[in-house]
Amino acid sequence: MSNRFWKLKPMLRDEDGAVTIDWVVLTSSLVALGFMATALIWQETAGASGKISKFIDEQEVVPAFAVEELSDG
Repeated sequence: MSNRFWKLKPMLRDEDGAVTIDWVVLTSSLVALGFMATALIWQETAGASGKISKFIDEQEVVPAFAVEELSDG
């Protein structure tokens, strides 16, 4: 049994794979943070654009010549 332990010991001390896992975790957390930020910004801009659209829809367009006719008569 001690022979198996000596074969396993160098593998446990090797840190090459741990660096790769660190980078994968770091990269995936940054991607997740980006998605969350995008979702928050998307929701806020959707609400603002809806309000702007509603405001523009409620506006009445009066041509310049119609204003002149109203002031003359």
